[in-house]
Amino acid sequence: MNSKKWSVFLALLLSFAMVLVGCSGSTNAGGDPQQLTLATGGTSGTYYALGSGISKILTDKAKLNTNNQSTGASVENMRLLSNGEVQIAFTQSDILNYATNGTEMFKTQGAIKNLKALANLYPETVQIVVPANSSVKTVQDLKGKRVSVGAGGSGTELNAKQILEVHGIKFEDLQVQRLSFGDSVAAIKDGKLDAAFVTAGTPTAAVTELGATNGVRILNVEDEFFQKLSQKYPFYTQVTIPGNTYKGQDTDVKTVAIQAMLVVSDEMSEEMVYNITKSLFDNLETLGTIHAKGKEVKLENALKGFSEEVHPGAMKYFNEKGVTK
Repeated sequence: MNSKKWSVFLALLLSFAMVLVGCSGSTNAGGDPQQLTLATGGTSGTYYALGSGISKILTDKAKLNTNNQSTGASVENMRLLSNGEVQIAFTQSDILNYATNGTEMFKTQGAIKNLKALANLYPETVQIVVPANSSVKTVQDLKGKRVSVGAGGSGTELNAKQILEVHGIKFEDLQVQRLSFGDSVAAIKDGKLDAAFVTAGTPTAAVTELGATNGVRILNVEDEFFQKLSQKYPFYTQVTIPGNTYKGQDTDVKTVAIQAMLVVSDEMSEEMVYNITKSLFDNLETLGTIHAKGKEVKLENALKGFSEEVHPGAMKYFNEKGVTK
């Protein structure tokens, strides 16, 4: 082969090699990603802050190069996972249910089939907030009142709809407003709103702010209504908000919660997901020092509060630890 032909051959060979590298993307020979992207939420929220801690643990302990990605949170995260744009994501247990069944905000898109639960992390509490001096004492008293049910299309709006439903109340029975948590608090302060639904980890900054100025009360969701709710929507659990969590809330409040969870793609190998799960739950003490919510993540609660299928890699770890679903 003369030098000219040899040069052409080498150029073709190099081009072919570059194509192979490009096709391989960021995956290793086994098909797993070499770099993980963790979809969280807004930069001011708990998902993003806690996600930073989880990313650090996975990078340091699991030796998986993991980066935190700010997103629009639960609903967007399920779509990002379905498209393969991220490999692991935060979501709420109710949103995971809607995504896997193709209901509510996923009706148009249809069911997302490649989602697998990794673990429950901590409860996101549904708080029905009223001013401390409000005449509203029960959920039934909300009829006819000016009530914020969360931002339009949000998980909070669906929580409000479902909780009101089991109390025999429809949105049409209220003067409904669809406001963010911050705008809801501002409206209550200004006397323009009687109550607001807030689904978030407690204590919630917006509710704490309201308590510091006007004082707040959180309405109880009584046992009989929780039973009705959980029978129809099994992703709800019952929780208690301790007295004095907020100024003006002097006694324990019984309400409901959905779960903040981690979800992965079913395309990830059992070995990789086992490594992720083990690294996270073997280092919960470290997670608790990174963010306060990390202290609420408990191994014994990892499989509670949801009915969706757990990734085999995660189940392998939980089986070793004697944690059952």
